[in-house]
Amino acid sequence: MNEEQMQQYSQIVAKCWADATFKAQLIADPKAALAAEGIAVPEGIELRVLENTATTVNLVLPPPPAEGELSDEDLGAVTGGGLCCEASSTC
Repeated sequence: MNEEQMQQYSQIVAKCWADATFKAQLIADPKAALAAEGIAVPEGIELRVLENTATTVNLVLPPPPAEGELSDEDLGAVTGGGLCCEASSTC
């Protein structure tokens, strides 16, 4: 995710926290809700919105790299850290 996308994501999260109606729309129809905010989702992309709660944490697995694209350094970074398991924290 680039810097602009991170900023857009942060704004969407903040709007969800402040506006329950928007949050419900985003969960029900993410593409339409994002389009209304000026954020286009490319054709062919399926988008799902999940919400972490005090008792539910969603683990999102990225797609696997293409054959032969994961270096030893990349593999170490993936297996060595960054897993966040506290429901109250943001990862």
